Amino acid sequence: MGHGHDHAAGHAGGRHAWRLRVALVLVGGFFVVELVAGLLSGSLSLLSDAGHMAADVVTLATALVATRLATRPDTTGRRTYGSYRAEVFASGFAVLVMLGMAVYIVAAAIGRIGGQPELQVGPMLVVGALGLAVNLIAMRLLLAGAAESLNVKGAYMEVVADTAGSVGVVVAGVLVAVTGDALWDTAIALAIGLFVVVRALPLGRQVLAVLAQHAPRGIDPARVAADLAAIEGVGGVHDVHLWTLTSGMNVATAHLVTTPGADDHAVLDRAQRLMRDDHGIAHATVQLEPAVHAGCDEPGRCPAPAGGDAAARAD
Repeated sequence: MGHGHDHAAGHAGGRHAWRLRVALVLVGGFFVVELVAGLLSGSLSLLSDAGHMAADVVTLATALVATRLATRPDTTGRRTYGSYRAEVFASGFAVLVMLGMAVYIVAAAIGRIGGQPELQVGPMLVVGALGLAVNLIAMRLLLAGAAESLNVKGAYMEVVADTAGSVGVVVAGVLVAVTGDALWDTAIALAIGLFVVVRALPLGRQVLAVLAQHAPRGIDPARVAADLAAIEGVGGVHDVHLWTLTSGMNVATAHLVTTPGADDHAVLDRAQRLMRDDHGIAHATVQLEPAVHAGCDEPGRCPAPAGGDAAARAD
């Protein structure tokens, strides 16, 4: 016995698509300004921040495309789960872009060690301050969606890294102006690159966990199996599977072995309510099996009602 759902009802990224669009316009417009200023001033920190903004543009555009794909109805009849995973792939792409930019910045900074490039501090300070303002606005826009959508979180994390870059540009400009030593510009650029790596790796781990179909964060498979086994009329639980389809959409399947005389409809309703209310899994498919069908009429073949084998087989 199963239960159907409208998976689109739980989609998180689509609700925040307008935030991505506004952030893309802001960041994309300022990228051109910062790139020109970086080339004219000779500042590596300013160029690195322009590189971050270029990565922002790519990441935001990819996130928007993924959100559109995820919310588009399937006309082929073959995408039974829709295209929601497009958002997860977009988040993974954001991680790769961040790491690629970090490698480039660090390599460029190391290449400058020992040199004394000519820098124009004025453009560094002005453009760095303006870039900081643009990034703060974009961060504020994306913050609300970052908590709900892994796709929006990828874009948000990229903007956070770019905001740190803008702060670094301002700090580098002040230090170069005060000391007259261009080494500060190189040092700040190196620090920005390392910061980006630190921010990208945790998001990468989250993306891999979703793609590998690990149990959702905060949900204990053994506890789910034990709670299902404790339902009146359930004699055993097996084949409990929990995973995340996309942000805000956890999915589960489970087989429940019913006891003789159990009310199947009541058992199914309780199981669905338990998954939804106690474990936050609105999209659950539950199969009920009579004891004879499950082989429980033979000694030792019926799955344990709680803990033990039921917990061990949940994954």
